[in-house]
Amino acid sequence: HGPLLRQIARDEGRLAQVRRAIDWMRLHFEEPVAIEAVAGIAGMSVSSFNRHFRAATATSPLQYLKTLRLQAARRLLAAGTDSTRTAYAVGYESPSQFSREYGRLFGRPPRQDASRLRENLSDISSVVV
Repeated sequence: HGPLLRQIARDEGRLAQVRRAIDWMRLHFEEPVAIEAVAGIAGMSVSSFNRHFRAATATSPLQYLKTLRLQAARRLLAAGTDSTRTAYAVGYESPSQFSREYGRLFGRPPRQDASRLRENLSDISSVVV
């Protein structure tokens, strides 16, 4: 794995370009994002960016962004934020689309999953003193 790790660590090269895009996506996931803009941040054409991103992450840039948003949403829901506010806070324009995608990823609708997460947190906090 040495050559791959060296390429990731270098400041130039395709993996470094993908890393720049990922760093940007992590900081701006709640904003509306055009894949052309993210490809530009990576310094690649859209088709090249998609190919190299998929090779580095085993997912598409849009799927990766969706996962970032849904993971952030899960944290907000566990903290008590309601589903509609959470949807908008993580960059969704439609609460119903958010709910569908959330359920697909986590296996439960947002409200049910949030209740279960809060229940598990209270169980854990009662044990950890």
